[in-house]
Amino acid sequence: MKPERHVDKPKKFLISKRSITFSISVFFFFIPLLLLPEGVSWEAKSTIAIMVFAIFLFALEPIPLGMTSVLSMVLLLLLQSVPVDVVLSGFANPAVFLIIAGMMIAEGVRQTPLINRVTYALLSKVGHSAKGTFHGLFLLMQMQAFFIPATAVRVTLIMPIVLSVLSAVGAKKESNFSKLMLVGTAYAGNISGTAVLTAAVGNILTIEILQLYVGRTLSYFDWLLYSFPIWLLLMGTIPFIVWKCFPPEDYSFAPLKKQMKKEKENLGALTKAERKCIGILCLTVVLWMTQPLHGYHPTVPALLAVVLMGMPKVGFIDWKNLVKVNFDMVLLIGATLSLGFALIESGAIDLLEEVLSAEWLLAAFSEPWLALLLVVVLSQIYHLGVTNVSTAVVTLLPVFIGLSTQVGLDPVVISVAAGLTTLYGYILVVETMPNVVAHGTGLIEQKDFYIPGIWATIATTIITLLVVYTWWNWLGFWP
Repeated sequence: MKPERHVDKPKKFLISKRSITFSISVFFFFIPLLLLPEGVSWEAKSTIAIMVFAIFLFALEPIPLGMTSVLSMVLLLLLQSVPVDVVLSGFANPAVFLIIAGMMIAEGVRQTPLINRVTYALLSKVGHSAKGTFHGLFLLMQMQAFFIPATAVRVTLIMPIVLSVLSAVGAKKESNFSKLMLVGTAYAGNISGTAVLTAAVGNILTIEILQLYVGRTLSYFDWLLYSFPIWLLLMGTIPFIVWKCFPPEDYSFAPLKKQMKKEKENLGALTKAERKCIGILCLTVVLWMTQPLHGYHPTVPALLAVVLMGMPKVGFIDWKNLVKVNFDMVLLIGATLSLGFALIESGAIDLLEEVLSAEWLLAAFSEPWLALLLVVVLSQIYHLGVTNVSTAVVTLLPVFIGLSTQVGLDPVVISVAAGLTTLYGYILVVETMPNVVAHGTGLIEQKDFYIPGIWATIATTIITLLVVYTWWNWLGFWP
């Protein structure tokens, strides 16, 4: 009987917690409906209410993210906020298919020994110490960014390797080395999307919103050029911060290095599937980098890679294995885009711009240097509340674009700065999917993110502003 009571209590607590957080979300859903002025149209009022409701559901997670995504679309239809074609329009966006293709590419890579081969080769060289192992895996995460879209997919690919390292050296749950490796992997995933346009959903959404609102865009090379210094500085700063917060214990890494060398030897020469995989990945990257020449959206090379991977004779994986994708993520991206389009169609975005068009804010935005400081800081604060990156980008960027247009600032610069900032969620587990994946191992807790997260947030803010004020200015991108 005792074991049964022990199991039941957490279940009751879990149900109670979910009920409370869902009730809180419902409460905030009704606030815009009741408090917005009567002059505001029903379409705008209901769309804002649904957006607020979705933000709280995404942040508190009383129900799965995919269910929240579907629920927000159902409410848009039931309340007749916008027509059905607008509600479903997000799923026709190229960003959705880029994510689908990215997950399929990652599955194709996972079906080969390629990731293990690269990891074993790297750790057999640098895995002789805690520092070498930590920095080696941190660098591996950055390398993946050129080939695997979506931060969550990259972290999911590398997490089994991180856990194998912890097991090999005998690191326990409460050890600093476990915290170092897992928090470090999450942060490595967060910053890995910085300079490669296709490496993070937030980057693609930023480009899509710019195209939608101002009819302008940036190429793969443009994004790399402007954001590479930020990425480079973060690759040096973030590992240093995590290392200082979690100085590792003195473990023997000789068994790990020996094991990695043995595993590498056991793999033998490159298989035919690996050679095909490398060729397809290289072709995809080349097509991404040469976008200004051929004009294809980044989704096109990604989908082509998927077809080539599954094509009989040409590819190396059965199609039925290639289509194993996380459908919750697809629903999440499509629904958040649809919500953004609904804000535009209903006129709600115009109302939000009016609310934020206070004289002091417009005055601050009229000064370019102060405007960038506000954009970066406000984006950091906003992302703490609106923890889902896609939702943060879709709801925040239109407001910044409206403000920058009113005072004559370049909306592209403002949007890129805000879009990059929303990638970096260090403090709360729910801010980014890499954090969620690392926390999901059960070896680290929310409290382990607080101290390194605060320092990482401060450092990232300073680095972003430093690059904006210098590098972007030298390139003529700003002001």
